[in-house]
Amino acid sequence: MVVDHIDLTIDGGELFVLLGPSGCGKTTLLRAIAGFSPVQAGSIHIAEKDVTALPPNRRDSGMVFQSFALWPHLRVAENVAFGLQERRVAKGEIRERVERALSDVNLSGYGTRRVDELSGGEQQRVALARALVVRPRCLLLDEPLSNLDAHLRRSMREEIRRICKEFGLTTLYVTHDQKEALAIADRVAVMQRGRILQIGTPEQIYRRPTSRAVAAFVGETNFLPGRISERTEERVQVECSAGRLTSKTGSAFSVGDAVLLSIRPECFRFVQSAHSDTLHGELVSSTYLGDTAAHRVRIGEIEINVHELNPTAPGRPAGEACSLQVAPDDVVLLPSGHET
Repeated sequence: MVVDHIDLTIDGGELFVLLGPSGCGKTTLLRAIAGFSPVQAGSIHIAEKDVTALPPNRRDSGMVFQSFALWPHLRVAENVAFGLQERRVAKGEIRERVERALSDVNLSGYGTRRVDELSGGEQQRVALARALVVRPRCLLLDEPLSNLDAHLRRSMREEIRRICKEFGLTTLYVTHDQKEALAIADRVAVMQRGRILQIGTPEQIYRRPTSRAVAAFVGETNFLPGRISERTEERVQVECSAGRLTSKTGSAFSVGDAVLLSIRPECFRFVQSAHSDTLHGELVSSTYLGDTAAHRVRIGEIEINVHELNPTAPGRPAGEACSLQVAPDDVVLLPSGHET
């Protein structure tokens, strides 16, 4: 995938995540920054130094690959020391820095072990130690947790964030996992087809997407076409196929504009009495999931997804009449034009 017109600045000490589907260009961009992929136009700077023409080992960066890329015939300490040996660091200093790097990733005493004796999480820590031992100005991670099971991914993302923040590392992290990105990042860039669609904090990306593509990729949402019927300085009234709703996110739109409403399933709540902005429908299906219940509700000719948090009953019967409300802050208005 060719990346196109990328203009990106990452602050010192920031943990920045490139998020997007497979083939969107995020790994290509990361490899270009690392020096493994050529740059046909533009430039790359690390700590104000132009590194565009420099080889990978002269960019003051450390990279952790998706496959870990450990040498199976070398011991743990030998794997970690490899980059220092390439830089012709003195043997005594290599020993001290390897021991420190293994301690930093909670692998003290593992230096003499074989790589194939380690668990997936331990191998990931060795890969991190190898990147950290060269004392990089920036750390580059390419889908570093994709080969781990779900439980280990959760614990390792916390460990990676701890290490990056403890050492003040400027970190660029690539993933296609939305929850992983939201959990670990200071800021996120959502990519599609070689371009960056939106940059923001995890909360901004999830709660205030600026396009249909971002809203659809990050989490789950309901899309409803509508039109602005009234507006004040703080709120707009929207008529849509499900009914009349109020939004606080429509400052860019005028009365009469066609818009697309994006409402997350967990933002709806069931209510007993009807008030303004109440949607009335019929329950199509209900699935009890313990901490949540996933409902499908028909309102007029459309169906929407509703997630009930901490449900008090094991399920609601299909065909049951129901009323829903959503807070104006949770009704996100987007341009109505078609987006891929």
